[in-house]
Amino acid sequence: MADRQKAAVAALTQENGNGECADCGMENPEWASVSVGVFVCHRCAGVHRGIQGRVKSLVYDNWDNDSMQVMKALGNKKAKEKYEMCVPVYYKRPHSESVDVLRREWIEAKYERLEFTDPDKQESYNCQIKTGMLWKLGRDRKQFALRKFVLNRSTNKLVYYVNEDNGKPKAEADLDFLNAVFVPQKIGKSSGLQITYFRNGSTRNLYVYADESKEIVDWFTAIRAAKWERRRIAFPDRDLTQLAEDLTKDFLMEGWLYKMGPKSEPFRKRWFTLDRRKLMYLEEPLNAFAKGEVFIGHRDAGYSVNMGAAQEGDRGSNSQNANCCFGFTLHTPDRDFIMRAETQDDMEKWILALQKVIDLPLTTQDSKLAALLVPKKASNSFRLIKR
Repeated sequence: MADRQKAAVAALTQENGNGECADCGMENPEWASVSVGVFVCHRCAGVHRGIQGRVKSLVYDNWDNDSMQVMKALGNKKAKEKYEMCVPVYYKRPHSESVDVLRREWIEAKYERLEFTDPDKQESYNCQIKTGMLWKLGRDRKQFALRKFVLNRSTNKLVYYVNEDNGKPKAEADLDFLNAVFVPQKIGKSSGLQITYFRNGSTRNLYVYADESKEIVDWFTAIRAAKWERRRIAFPDRDLTQLAEDLTKDFLMEGWLYKMGPKSEPFRKRWFTLDRRKLMYLEEPLNAFAKGEVFIGHRDAGYSVNMGAAQEGDRGSNSQNANCCFGFTLHTPDRDFIMRAETQDDMEKWILALQKVIDLPLTTQDSKLAALLVPKKASNSFRLIKR
């Protein structure tokens, strides 16, 4: 009898909408939240269990008739119609590889707080001005301190103050050239967020977190909402979903590489971040500023990447060379950047990521950023900024 019940429940996953996780889209979910009647993956099942949901395995648990009838009567499609009636187009839905904080807050927002059944419940991020305290890492990277942050749609700025009583802002970030990426492992906090923005000719990195996961996700969503609203006003005839593309963008790649210096200098170990079309390299992952930045243009403008680098003796030698044998070269109109990874797998991933960027045509926003980041020597040709 138990086996027949399991088989009957498993068969429900073949019905429309049930073949992927109701919350992150992972295929072939093997769990179910009986409380809300949805099929979910193992990671989302853990979140449902944490919010007092009745969670059952399709493989290992025994199913009673009542639980099976709940899943038959509901399912992912009906749950979506009920719990996702008014999800804002700018809201970042998690996917199967999303960080836990985004996954958890999406699930709690849907089923506990019912944020997507009533737009009035979205005021914590859909607002003209958002103010609050976040823990920010000091520029010297010694410790985090509470700082007051203010996001203002009318000025299109995100600013922060050293003191709660305002005064002069410590820094101002233009939302048009701001990105926000969750980096919990790098910061060492589950709600860790990295904010990058353009300042005085280079990129500034802010590392922040909040004590509550909802607070940091609200800030992340408020940034996306403000950027989307600005686009909506500027392009009233555009499709709203299209305007929500690339409001914030996860880093394409991050990790340690060895970079050859420009003047017969030996290879040096640097932390590289590929942020959209910017390749930044830093001495340490949590530096406020990069040692250098390269804007990566389109292949038609002379950009390319290929496997292979200089021989060991071409640019000096040091002990690092022997540990870094997987070389590749990024070609730009002004300079070739020779880098080496520690494994073949890392090398191949970097080459693939860089090639994807090079193959993408430049957007209007890309061209604006390039004009600010570095002066152009020729059309679509950019040079390195080195600090």
